[in-house]
This record gives sequence, C-alpha cells and structure tokens, in this order.
Amino acid sequence: MIDTKSKRILVTGGAGFLGSHICERLISGGHEVICLDDLSSGLKDNISRLLDDPKFEFIEQDVTQPLSLQVDEIYNLACPASPAFYMRDPVHTIKTCVNGAINMLELARELDAAILQASTSEVYGDPELHPQAESYRGRVNPIGVRGCYAEGKRCAESLFFDYRRRYGTRIKIARIFNTYGPRMRPDDGRVISNFIVQTHAEKPLTVYGDGRQTRAFCYVDDMVDGLIGLMETDDRTTGPINLGCPDEISILDLARLIARESAAEPLVIHLPQPGDDPRCRKPDITEAKALLQWEPTVPLREGIRRVIDHCRCNAWAPPGGAGA
Repeated sequence: MIDTKSKRILVTGGAGFLGSHICERLISGGHEVICLDDLSSGLKDNISRLLDDPKFEFIEQDVTQPLSLQVDEIYNLACPASPAFYMRDPVHTIKTCVNGAINMLELARELDAAILQASTSEVYGDPELHPQAESYRGRVNPIGVRGCYAEGKRCAESLFFDYRRRYGTRIKIARIFNTYGPRMRPDDGRVISNFIVQTHAEKPLTVYGDGRQTRAFCYVDDMVDGLIGLMETDDRTTGPINLGCPDEISILDLARLIARESAAEPLVIHLPQPGDDPRCRKPDITEAKALLQWEPTVPLREGIRRVIDHCRCNAWAPPGGAGA
C-alpha cells in the first residue's frame, strides 16, 4: 500500500532537468521538498515557480559538502548527466558520484530515511547484451573519457548496497536510460535538445558517426512516475531497476523525425564519433513492469512535439554536435 502522508523530502540536483520535475511532482503531492543544487549544471529558472511555495526550500550547495537536515526521504540526483557537462570536470564528476553518495548515505543512515540513487544506463557501457537487463554486469572502459561518470555511478551503486548490508540503510537504485522533455538545457550536448535547437535555428543537424547507433528515449513525465513509484515500494525492493523506454530508434531516424515535426529540411552533417560512445542502448524493463506496474506511456513523436512547443517559447541558441 502506498503511504500518502505528507513527508519532508530532499532532492539533490533538484534544479536540474529531471530533478526539477521531481520537485514539482512531490510538491503537488502535498510533500515538503528541500532542493539541493550547486547550479553547476542545474538552473534556478527550472524551480522558479516553486520558490514562493511555503512547502519548498532551495539550498545552493555542492553535494560533496556535508549536510545536516531532518528529512524522511532522499532522492540523490546530483550529478551532470550529459557527456558535455560530466567530461568538463571529470575529477569533480567522480567526487560528486562517490563523495556525494557517501554524504547522502550517511544522512540517510543517521535519520533512517529511505534513499533513492539515480544511477544510469551508462553502467552497462558499450553493451554486448541487447536489450540490457539488470543482471548484465556491463562492458565499461574505466580509463576512457566517459569513465568518470560510468565508473562513478557504478561505485555509487556498490556503496548503496554496502550501506544496506552493513547498516540496514533503506535504499533504492534506478538505472535511468535516455530521458528527455521540457527544461533540458539547450547547451547540454544531448541529441534531442541539439536537434531541436538546430532545426529551430535552421542549421544542419549534426550527428556523431554514421548515425546508425541506437537509443531509446523516455519522456520525463513517465520517468518521474517510475522514480516515485520505486521510492514508494516497500523496503524489500531495492533495485537496481531499469527505467526507460524500450522503443529503439537510430540517431539518423531521430534526426528525420525531429526535422519532420519541426517542419525543417532534414539536412545532416556527420562528425567523428567520440570515444566509448555505445552502439546501442535499450532497457529490458521486465522488472519495472512486474515490481512497479510501470512502463512508459508517452510515444516518442508526442513527446518530441511537446519539447518543440517548449523550445518555441524559449530563445534557445544552437549548440555543437549531437551526443547521447
């Protein structure tokens, strides 16, 4: 049974794309929310509509710094999720993943609070198993350019389970696959925001490699449903659980779809493929369906239209090439 009583909830990385949507949903559910963010990749504009709400509090602080608060639950989302941002300062990315996780786990342990870790499909690396199930241990290059994020998140997962085994900490781990929607940063280097910005500016769509690499994209509202649903399960459900859309699409087909929905010419230019960029990424969501009764409901075309409408209301400047 879902506990519907009002809670005091900490969301680290709460001014980011995904974190701000979670803050908003929790507030609308009657909870008090503390948003912690150092604004290194999050934006205060994302939470501007919440700042005057008496149930919302914003703290500008790096998650690697110790924190003392009274809360019932913690959503640990603090870490840049786009390659352009997490590779900008890879040492700090690892510190955010590892030291940030330790700080939040210590807080959860002290308060006996439930804590959810926003892990990532990057823990699977460039996978040999397709689609990727939670039992797959991955194929990650620990010394590659994406290692700061992938290995940082893998270490955080290990820490979460060690805290559960040693201290009985109430943990949840979600492995988040590609997610998109309103409030994505136009300069974050991820493929959907890049393509929409480029079509809006009447620029060519830049694709890394041959464009035949595939991804599966989940709309943000569906992802928030999954994360909150995981947090609301009983303490026996720890994860890791894949959350993402199982509908796969090539990057070239995505470019054509976005150009078509933007009424733009589908002109594509190709750039060299970056190191350790996976050729495929698709979640097996059997566990999420069984344990959370969750699966995505927003079709990609509909979600893309919503983001395009959002972009048209905001003056997005075109970034560089399209990563994923």
